[in-house]
Amino acid sequence: MLIGKVTGNIWATRKQDGLSGFKLMIVELINPCEQETGRSLVAVDTVDAGIGDLVLVARGGAARKAIHPCEGPVDAATVGNMEVSQ
Repeated sequence: MLIGKVTGNIWATRKQDGLSGFKLMIVELINPCEQETGRSLVAVDTVDAGIGDLVLVARGGAARKAIHPCEGPVDAATVGNMEVSQ
């Protein structure tokens, strides 16, 4: 699992049928100290995340299971919203 901050979304004019109803979010990856890593990815949103939210991101097979029972070509999915306590 990865930690990231949602920085935007992508509007797809066409997407695979199994992804209908899901938002595609741009997630900037961060380290556990909340420092940006300079890497970002596109993730299917399964937790109704918004811009600025910290999220947990699953990749690969775990991401595909996160959108079950829908089927689609997914490599990354948001699977949790986070609150950082200090």
